[in-house]
Amino acid sequence: MEIRELRYFVTIVEQSTFTAAAAKLHISQPSLSATIKKLENKVGLSLLDRSARDIRLTKEGSILYYEARKLLNHFEHVLDEMERLKKDGPLDISIGLIESAKFWLPKVLCEFKKQYPNIHVKIFDLLSSHEVINSFNNYKIHLAITNQFIDNSEIKSIPIYEERLVALIPESHNLTNKEYLTIHELETEAFIVCREGFQTREDILNTFRKAGIKPNLQFEIERFETACSLVENGLGITVVPENYVKNAPRYHFQIKQIQKPNNISRTVYLTMNKNRYLPPIVLTFIKLIKEQFPNTDIYEQ
Repeated sequence: MEIRELRYFVTIVEQSTFTAAAAKLHISQPSLSATIKKLENKVGLSLLDRSARDIRLTKEGSILYYEARKLLNHFEHVLDEMERLKKDGPLDISIGLIESAKFWLPKVLCEFKKQYPNIHVKIFDLLSSHEVINSFNNYKIHLAITNQFIDNSEIKSIPIYEERLVALIPESHNLTNKEYLTIHELETEAFIVCREGFQTREDILNTFRKAGIKPNLQFEIERFETACSLVENGLGITVVPENYVKNAPRYHFQIKQIQKPNNISRTVYLTMNKNRYLPPIVLTFIKLIKEQFPNTDIYEQ
């Protein structure tokens, strides 16, 4: 197979018709049809269902499309990297991030900028495992800091620290006079939780399940910022990482630890693509994370 053949095949799938694909590729439709037929002969499989009016992939075609899309992304990434090296342009690093990492990431970035004053840093909010995997597959990020263990053969997930989850309650709530809360005291309260697909949601709901109770779910959100705003307005109680709120400059709610044995915590991971080349600047950034969390054996995982 040739890169050109795979690019033609992917373009047909994404444009839905031979006519539109040929126009996008600036070639004739007969030439495009001949190339795809040649590709099918090479692999010995039918890739397109030609009996339908619109282009449909066969099962084998779907597999090839998924793998070809990843290969083309990688190929384009290599070309871009070579162009960058040729032009000696500014260095860059792209990082996916969860909200609670804000308490330590600026320290790492300050040291990083000392070593690479002209570095261009891109930071993306990645709140679900689906977003993390897609960002790696599309070469959007070099690294991700996430609270989810990514169960994927191409991605390495390295635990770097544990962080406690705490309850946030409105200032006028009847539980404000308590030093600690128990999970049972949260059972009947209007509860604010992350939507499905977020690991924090699973960590919280698993704690309720272990206690044999079910929370009164009233709101589902994506960002802790939204949850905090709802709590401040007296709309319910939520549970968030302590690191997210303990350094907040001002807020109008109370922070309560959840008492053992039902305390809640989560693991934060450094994740990277095992099969992707990581430039020296990325390795330097990993080293700085190692120095921030010296008890983590990043290089021995």
